[in-house]
Amino acid sequence: MSTSLSFLRRSPVACSLLLTGLGLASWQASAQETGRVISSTPVIQQVAVPRQVCTNTQVATQGQKSGAGALMGAIAGGTVGNNVGGGSGRTAATMLGVLGGAILGDKVEGAPAPEVRTVQNCTNQVFYENRTTGYHVVYEFAGKQYSVQMPTDPGPTVRLQITPVAAPPVTPYPATPLGTPAPVGSPMPVPPPGSAPQS
Repeated sequence: MSTSLSFLRRSPVACSLLLTGLGLASWQASAQETGRVISSTPVIQQVAVPRQVCTNTQVATQGQKSGAGALMGAIAGGTVGNNVGGGSGRTAATMLGVLGGAILGDKVEGAPAPEVRTVQNCTNQVFYENRTTGYHVVYEFAGKQYSVQMPTDPGPTVRLQITPVAAPPVTPYPATPLGTPAPVGSPMPVPPPGSAPQS
């Protein structure tokens, strides 16, 4: 080990080649590639959106009387009744004057003008909107087509992260001498492709 390290220290060209080789090996382990987008179709879903909807309505209400007409009529009727009657009848005439004056004064005041108010009524309603939830993208890479669901439209190309995958392990055939029958219950070995048939 110390011999190879001393060789690298003395030879800068060998050291740079080794570092370049290590860089290429790490680049090949995971490479950034691009694929050509063939189609990008929006995926649309209906989404329920609650909203508060308010309407303004004009409402007319009957106004309340102020009571000033009845009060003025009662005072006037009481004064007239008090002047008309005499003795014990004076009290009765005053009471009748007050009562009659209040009724007459109330009628003279009349009905008040209706009051118009604006009333706001609000209700919660559900509306349905079409929203894009993603994109179904078909792209081509190395002569093959692939499809993927993406959150946004990738444009004319899609970036790919390529990572090599190791080949599955090869199961070796059991070695049996020629002319020896295979054990009972064991599968018959299949000759590898391209091998000649045995006679």
